[in-house]
Amino acid sequence: MRRAAALVMALVLASGIGIALAASTLWRPVLIESSRVYRVEQGTSATGLAFRLRSEGLVDVPGFVLRIYARLTEGSGFVRAGEYLVTPGMSTVDLFALFRSGKVYLRDITFPEGWTFREWRRHLAAQAYVTSTIDTMSDHDIMVSLGQGDVPAEGQFFPDTYHFERGETDLAILSRAHRAMIAKLDLAWRTRSSLGIPATEYDALILASIIEKESGYEPDRAKIAGVFVNRLRDRIRLQSDPTVIYGIDDFDGDLTRADLKAETPYNTYLNFGLPPTPICNPGISAIEAAMNPEIHNYYYFVARGDGSSEFSETLQEHNQAVIRYQKSGRVKSYRSSPEARSH
Repeated sequence: MRRAAALVMALVLASGIGIALAASTLWRPVLIESSRVYRVEQGTSATGLAFRLRSEGLVDVPGFVLRIYARLTEGSGFVRAGEYLVTPGMSTVDLFALFRSGKVYLRDITFPEGWTFREWRRHLAAQAYVTSTIDTMSDHDIMVSLGQGDVPAEGQFFPDTYHFERGETDLAILSRAHRAMIAKLDLAWRTRSSLGIPATEYDALILASIIEKESGYEPDRAKIAGVFVNRLRDRIRLQSDPTVIYGIDDFDGDLTRADLKAETPYNTYLNFGLPPTPICNPGISAIEAAMNPEIHNYYYFVARGDGSSEFSETLQEHNQAVIRYQKSGRVKSYRSSPEARSH
């Protein structure tokens, strides 16, 4: 009798040890050597996910242990659909905590400073993990959807890197970028200089877009803004190549004399003042330059070829600078305007 009791106790103890050992596999590291994105489909149950992890070779846990663990932890919350970043060293316990947390993996999309809205739309359309909703919408329709139907789309979106969950719509990303632009503009407008030019926040946005296209060299941007402010104040045409280019359909990269004579609303060689809309989506550096132009007596500038610009007060000085930098073969980009043409 005592021997039978001892045998039963031994079996119980062995079973307990076996179960404990089996359960301990829940804390084994996942079977991956590098981080990977794992997708949990909509409607997936905890039990179904447990066996999927095992069948895909991601975890090395006995099936009965997975089944029991999944059921015992259902009270901790449902498994949430989405993409998750699984890293080496995580355990099965860590995985289930992650899949229930809803802390999904976020992808990135970057919009460089100076892109036009057409380029933004093209970039969004090329994203495999963004849900397309605007492909059949006009720019105006998009702005209506954003509650800004009376505002042209160009210039209304702040260049930045935006994080998004797989499946987020292009319109949702644009909405965030639009709100960001409004916030950046409002802050810059409240802290602007008191020159009185630009006269409105929208005019400042237009000027910022021109500055963005004229020069990528940040130290010169406030000075370039000052050139344009001087011209606007004295009613001198801006004569900015980037504005002309924006008004040309299918620009081929070669700005001709005929282009400079083309009658479009964006030809600042023919028209006085600012163009009717921004010509791109400017970044914060150009926005701040437009809001705080440098005070000086320059009316001209020409690209030196190293990213910086040469500034002149008179046309004679400007023409000499143009000859100097043209002879050195360094005037190559339309960003150098107003430059190699008389103003």
